[in-house]
Amino acid sequence: MSAAVFAFCDGDEQARALAGNLGIAAHGIERRAFPDGESLVRIPPVPAVAETALLFRSLNDPNVKIVEILFAAAALRASGARRVMLVAPYLGYMRQDVAFHPGEAISQRVIGELIAEHFDGLVTVDPHLHRIAALDQVVPAIPVVAVSAAPALAAALARDMEPGTLLIGPDRESAPWVERIAARLNLDMIVAEKCRRGDRDVVLRLPEAARVDGRVAVIIDDIVSSGSTLIACATLLRASGAGRVEAAATHCLAGPADLERLYAAGVARLCTSDSVPGPVATIPLATVIGNAIRELGWLESIR
Repeated sequence: MSAAVFAFCDGDEQARALAGNLGIAAHGIERRAFPDGESLVRIPPVPAVAETALLFRSLNDPNVKIVEILFAAAALRASGARRVMLVAPYLGYMRQDVAFHPGEAISQRVIGELIAEHFDGLVTVDPHLHRIAALDQVVPAIPVVAVSAAPALAAALARDMEPGTLLIGPDRESAPWVERIAARLNLDMIVAEKCRRGDRDVVLRLPEAARVDGRVAVIIDDIVSSGSTLIACATLLRASGAGRVEAAATHCLAGPADLERLYAAGVARLCTSDSVPGPVATIPLATVIGNAIRELGWLESIR
């Protein structure tokens, strides 16, 4: 067996879907948390560990998960894997790409170098790079691919899209995602202008607001975290006469209370990819991730 997927229980369903797409085996990784907070990670006994191990784990809630994937990578190598590739649909700690204040660590750089040191390759989905042009500037010296979720999101929206739907980018950073989906679906789009005054304090301005009147407006973004940006955007769209407001995003990190606030603000529906499992994570990524892995040649035997 040249390759296999190994996954923790928090991503078991998504990992098995990826393995099915690739036509390879999937194995669960055992973990145990001790009372003092330490973790034990164990690779299950298998007839023969694949020479290429695809270690699948989304790195939301990253503080514990990052330690555990390092343990898993070491255990896979000790069990016979010749290369260990990290498949992290959501890649945490990408927000801080500069030191905003004296004394701050640049977490993006630290995590990128850590991954490069312990893994032989990385596939992730729509990483939040902001001021960084490419993922290989963050994770040096190993093959890296940033997969776009736009094809999966566009396919999901197309299934029940109303004629005349208008796509909305809540800020300038969202423009690349909106443009890709608008091009695939041949839809109009508007990108709002955002001023963030705090984690939950966001003010938006919508150019050409008159175009919204009476139309279904779908907000497109890469990450839903506190939901404040989507709430501000939905409020503005409703005030501009939108017939209905929906939202779609690659990653959803929002908790139940955040989602309730979103719906109360007038978002009729939110759908996201399954990069982070949750109640709105209804768009599977197995196909787009699987295609990237095939293109990288990770299923081929090592020579």
